[in-house]
Amino acid sequence: MYLIILFLPFMGSLITGFGGRFFGYYGSSIISTSCVFLSLCVSILVFFEIGLVGLSCYITLNPWIISGIFNISWGFLFDSLTVSMLIVVTLVSSLVHFYSISYMYEDPHFSRYMSFLCIFTFFMLVLITSDNLIQMFLGWEGVGLSSFLLINFWYTRLAANQSALKALIINRVGDFGLILGILLIFYVFKSCDYLIIFPLIPFTINHYLLFLNVKIHILTLIGIFLFIGAVGKSAQLGLHTWLPDAMEGPTPVSALIHAATMVTAGVFIIIRCSPFLEFSPKVLGILVILGSLTAFFGSLTGVFQNDLKRVIAYSTCSQLGYMIFSCGISCYNVSMFHLANHALFKALLFLCAGSVIHTMSDEQDMRRMGSLIKLLPFSYSLMLIGSLALMGFPFFTGFYSKDFILELAGTFLVSNINFYGAFAYWLGIMSAFFTALYSVRLIFLTFLTNANIYRVLFSTIQEASIFIILPLAILCIGSIFLGYFTQDLFVGVGTDFWKNSIFILPKSIHYIEAEYSFFILKWLPFIFSICGICIASIVNYYIIYSFLYYKINYYFLFLINKKWYFDIIYNRFIIYPLLKFGYVITFKNLDRGFIELIGPFGISKFIHKWSLVIILFQSGKLAHYIFFILLGLCLFLLWFIIDLNLISFYLILLYYI
Repeated sequence: MYLIILFLPFMGSLITGFGGRFFGYYGSSIISTSCVFLSLCVSILVFFEIGLVGLSCYITLNPWIISGIFNISWGFLFDSLTVSMLIVVTLVSSLVHFYSISYMYEDPHFSRYMSFLCIFTFFMLVLITSDNLIQMFLGWEGVGLSSFLLINFWYTRLAANQSALKALIINRVGDFGLILGILLIFYVFKSCDYLIIFPLIPFTINHYLLFLNVKIHILTLIGIFLFIGAVGKSAQLGLHTWLPDAMEGPTPVSALIHAATMVTAGVFIIIRCSPFLEFSPKVLGILVILGSLTAFFGSLTGVFQNDLKRVIAYSTCSQLGYMIFSCGISCYNVSMFHLANHALFKALLFLCAGSVIHTMSDEQDMRRMGSLIKLLPFSYSLMLIGSLALMGFPFFTGFYSKDFILELAGTFLVSNINFYGAFAYWLGIMSAFFTALYSVRLIFLTFLTNANIYRVLFSTIQEASIFIILPLAILCIGSIFLGYFTQDLFVGVGTDFWKNSIFILPKSIHYIEAEYSFFILKWLPFIFSICGICIASIVNYYIIYSFLYYKINYYFLFLINKKWYFDIIYNRFIIYPLLKFGYVITFKNLDRGFIELIGPFGISKFIHKWSLVIILFQSGKLAHYIFFILLGLCLFLLWFIIDLNLISFYLILLYYI
């Protein structure tokens, strides 16, 4: 039963990919959607058996790689962490498949699109169910490959090509760090199986690696390498630039990437490898600082974006920062809780945005919309609910996870445990303020302000079909009620849901202190969110919007409006120098210069020149030929005599020795 969860999406991808021309639009829709939906049904049964009953399941199929002590088998681990991710991935993927039936109706390559969606889901399931690091890395790379194929689905567009390559190359940077982490783990523990390496971690607390005569704490180094992999995949500050550009793919792809698959893979591997992080406090501090900076950066940049999908993309970057710094304060279960909640309301926001863009004839600029509340009241209601959940408005899903993360960070602030918690708390509060600001701005520009639409287009706008409305309604219900009904199960003080799937040292548990922290610390996120809502409403309703936004943006906030110039800095100081070095040095001087001179080109020129010299000896005169024959014979005899003398010398030397 367990392996059916992985088998069904894989078979759906093969059937729709190779038989798409035979099955056509309707056949591909039914086969791919049914496979993923059945996988969701089995995942629910597995969640009941593993998560609620309290069992764990280990499945080993057959050996995969055997070389000395390096022994890797096809194995699968189903514990509380795995089954929670299974529900998230298969649910969002099923809804995206169902949504795509109508959204991609007119696309001539619909079968290929559904095949890519299925294989994307399959690789993500491989990643979360693996019981060893090598098989996990296979799913990790498969997710990156699938994202490249989906972002570049409309491959005739130059922007899609560039965005897909950008995502692939930037993720290679993070993947290189993950590879080093896996190699170091095997070097230390002589295995890559979770069941072997995790119990052995406490015995390596005092182990150091000597590199260039410098002692490095081994667990700290492993944690840093694993975190570098998560930075690339989960788009943390520094390697985040691929995430907004990934919007070039179809909107359902953006919902799947941002809500349940690719970007959550980095957070998942951090949670899975919690034993490494718990014994390396320096890495936890790095997680807190970089995660909180990412949350602040993403929310602040989202305020000044005008593309509807890019605003939601930067909100994903911000929410991933919350998840990472929650792991940094050793609240891995709260991070997982926020990941599940975020998957629902972020999928809702993206699919609502796709519905609006679809009815607007693929227009994505919010400044060219307006007054859509009269034409799309249902989409407006769902977008408002998703935005309130994103802001952490009380009693919506995001409130129960995001505010709890800030409460836990506030506990660090009050108890003076360390500087990192206070730093993360205040940046998290400011991120909540800017999140409310850009969420309300999105609602106003898209639905409430005066219409900036052509009259002909305005008269044709209407609500989408049932294939688009039904997934939105399901996600809307989850965005309202999921946090309330699952809070005690996932992050309750007395819950034992996670069991051994997440490891937290007793000294790092501060849930009781968070319950009894200062009253103002609990209310500050809500107060800042309300302030953001009020400021955004005033700015967007009155005339000062045009002056305040454009003037301040032009004179003071150009840095933020240009995404902090990360792309320009990377291009000027990294990409262009590397390309220039590759052309001028390695290509012109090495490949076409030195290597060619001692290689094929040099040998061919040498043979040609010496052939011209040898031709001069072919004079046709017998006396010249006799002279060269005698000269050769003399040289041979000279060499033979010298060789005999050397042999005699060696024999005499050996005799006396």
